[in-house]
Amino acid sequence: MSKAEIDQLTAEFFGAFDNRDGRGADVARLRRLMLPQGVIVSTRPAFTVYSVEEFIEPRERLLAAEGRLVGFSEWETSERTEIEGDVASRFGEYRKSGFFDGKPYEGDGTKTIQFVRTPEGWRIAAFSWCDRI
Repeated sequence: MSKAEIDQLTAEFFGAFDNRDGRGADVARLRRLMLPQGVIVSTRPAFTVYSVEEFIEPRERLLAAEGRLVGFSEWETSERTEIEGDVASRFGEYRKSGFFDGKPYEGDGTKTIQFVRTPEGWRIAAFSWCDRI
């Protein structure tokens, strides 16, 4: 049961960045999916550490219906998930595609997501990613 819940939470996470079909992405849903004190880390192109709010705000602009990155989606291509009691870790590969400033944009990389079971259910405590450039 827990693996299915984590699979669903992960699908919602990736779906937060989807702005295909002319709609804006729902990046704000990360506030519901993550712990408020969650940590987000990007290792490429530059090592950057974000709070949840620091991460959401620029992506809302970038992925808005009229933003610079449109027709965008990300999806997992493989994953392995380990669950021990109330903590879980997921390590996966992903792909992404869309149009950045009107030009085709594609890429892939690795994401790791740390989950904790709270009284309200599973939440993301942290995630990190490394784009292949």
